[in-house]
Amino acid sequence: MPVTRDAVLAALSRIALPDGGDLVARDMVRALSVEGDAVRFVIEAPDAAQAAALEPVRAAAQEAVEALPGIARASVVLTAHGPAPKAAPEGGLKIGRHPTAQAGPENPAGIDRILAIASGKGGVGKSTVASNLAVALARQGRRVGLLDADIYGPSQPRMMGVTRRAASPDGKTIEPVVAHGVTMMSIGLMMEEGQAVVWRGPMLMGALQQMLTQVNWGPLDVLVVDLPPGTGDVQLTLCQRTQLTGAVVVSTPQDVALLDARKAIDMFAKLKTPVLGLIENMSTYVCPKCGHEAHIFGHGGVAAEAEKMGVPLLGALPLALEVRLAGDEGRPVALGDGPAAEAYAHIAARLIGGGMA
Repeated sequence: MPVTRDAVLAALSRIALPDGGDLVARDMVRALSVEGDAVRFVIEAPDAAQAAALEPVRAAAQEAVEALPGIARASVVLTAHGPAPKAAPEGGLKIGRHPTAQAGPENPAGIDRILAIASGKGGVGKSTVASNLAVALARQGRRVGLLDADIYGPSQPRMMGVTRRAASPDGKTIEPVVAHGVTMMSIGLMMEEGQAVVWRGPMLMGALQQMLTQVNWGPLDVLVVDLPPGTGDVQLTLCQRTQLTGAVVVSTPQDVALLDARKAIDMFAKLKTPVLGLIENMSTYVCPKCGHEAHIFGHGGVAAEAEKMGVPLLGALPLALEVRLAGDEGRPVALGDGPAAEAYAHIAARLIGGGMA
């Protein structure tokens, strides 16, 4: 008889924590999945300091699950909701410099795939898609990083609920922040909130290079990169300096947005970067009171474009108040249940199934 989620949770409820309670009662189990004889889940500690002390608990949880009849293996990842401890000595790392030379395109050590989330114009929900897709991938057992490459308008710290700054203990390496099972880095974690970034192109490219190569990302299955809108320096740098797995282009259905989305697609073609698929955001609005379905920005335009290009339409995401509220509150909607979370889970599953994430 197949093992159920309830059976796994029952086993985990018997794992006591050093300071009292158990993994289930303290709500520390994330992204639990049971696939045949394999189980995957994440143990999320409140902060990095507590996570470091919970390795024996992680090992005990893995042993308890693998002892269940019918389970051959369990993959258990220990992570932290809060940032790494702040350690910024005098003369700490400075972000923003001219890029340094490198031999050729290469990924940071330990990162298997890099997935760029792009758009031709602002306002289509690209950053919302990036944060929720990263969370959805993590919930399905992937080791996920999220790089906010929108240097001039970083929004991922707010969307992921991170308020403290990243640390650089030695002035050379940046310790990223972990939130909702996702390892993340943003220029917004290195600057005061509301402080403008006033840099020319070379400084921009240097900052991106630093966040790729000087961040202690650790082993990742996929690094999701939230690109700025348009076709500028950051896109060019990422495509030329990394072995980019591919790009996902986000657009709303209306013709004006699609005009700019086509430019982004053409840019990736010129840079010989595969477009893995398109996402139609704000596709449908369902009135929460009467249930009437409306297509405020049109409908189906992105699907038609995907068919024309011969690339997958990865998903059509709804226009929903809960998505906006979740982003403002720093708890992406993909963490929960409901139509929006299911839509992101479906896209994540398609990317994983296609070997893209």
